[in-house]
Amino acid sequence: MSREALTPESDRYEDAPHPRETLAFFGHAAAERELLDAYRRNKMAQAWIIGGPEGVGKATLAWRLARFLLAHPEPSAAEVQGAENLAVAEDHAAARRIAALALADIFLLRREWNEKTKKHFTEIRIEDVRKVIQSFHQASGMGGWRIAVVDCADDLNRASANALLKLIEEPPERAIFLLVAHQPGRILPTIRSRCRKLMLGALSPEDTIAAVKHVGAPWAEAPEADLLVASARADGSVREALRLIGDDGVAFDATLRRLFERLPQVDWLGAHMLADKLTGRDNEAAYETFMRATQRHLDARVRALAGARAAPARLAGYARAWEEIRDAARETKVFNFDKRALVLGVFERLAKAEGTQVG
Repeated sequence: MSREALTPESDRYEDAPHPRETLAFFGHAAAERELLDAYRRNKMAQAWIIGGPEGVGKATLAWRLARFLLAHPEPSAAEVQGAENLAVAEDHAAARRIAALALADIFLLRREWNEKTKKHFTEIRIEDVRKVIQSFHQASGMGGWRIAVVDCADDLNRASANALLKLIEEPPERAIFLLVAHQPGRILPTIRSRCRKLMLGALSPEDTIAAVKHVGAPWAEAPEADLLVASARADGSVREALRLIGDDGVAFDATLRRLFERLPQVDWLGAHMLADKLTGRDNEAAYETFMRATQRHLDARVRALAGARAAPARLAGYARAWEEIRDAARETKVFNFDKRALVLGVFERLAKAEGTQVG
């Protein structure tokens, strides 16, 4: 059994299939065609940033392309020229070996597991990139492609990003880099300038439900009513839909909505109860749902105010709130701060954005 099968993977959601194991692909047909057309015309960019919201299928598409390139290393081949999409049969050797990460010429950069803390590192470290660089240059190429998947590029720190940049600038022959990014604008500008960008939007509710059902039990066995609510509230993210369906997530999301709807008045009792719930290592899924609900609330308020032609100062207040919340969340993650303070601070900042004074 591989080491990856024994340790938790930072790019896998709970017990759901990993993106490299997922052969079905929902939505984003235009993006898939863009990749296939570039390959067929022998115009494949050396590095791609596959960007978009979390959970919409970016990593699945990256692995789908990697699987196709390894299965069909020559773009002029008849099976490539006649292909309708990037699908590869489940029983193909490339599909089996990618699922097992048993290929000498494919490399994965992600946050690694820290045996001391029994948690994942908060960033992709420079030593992780250096290991890939060494292996990348030693790999044989086997007459085909050497492929590096970065999931996700948001987790690179400045040192590791600069190390990756050097590899992208001086790659071996027939190398391709696939950078998954939730926020492409935060990637080092010198890396962005060397990548072709492919942006994925939110999935439709129908595609979200189809993807959830494809994931399998226990999520696919949820009541149809919960599937409908989750798909409507997930903003086109399969990962968020899975969170909402699991562990009474739909009811939890409704609680969050009630708290946000009371703003600018803060229900401090409810906020403190929420902070208690989200504190602790075992409540990571609920915490992520809270952060996404916060982002959704801010986005909805900005859209509503913009539609009503509100004063720029009102809009600026929400922009400020989102920047402060985002920075506080990042510091909480990096330095392992208490989430209680972050949660209470979110409500304080949201109330302030509405122009009220909190005490």
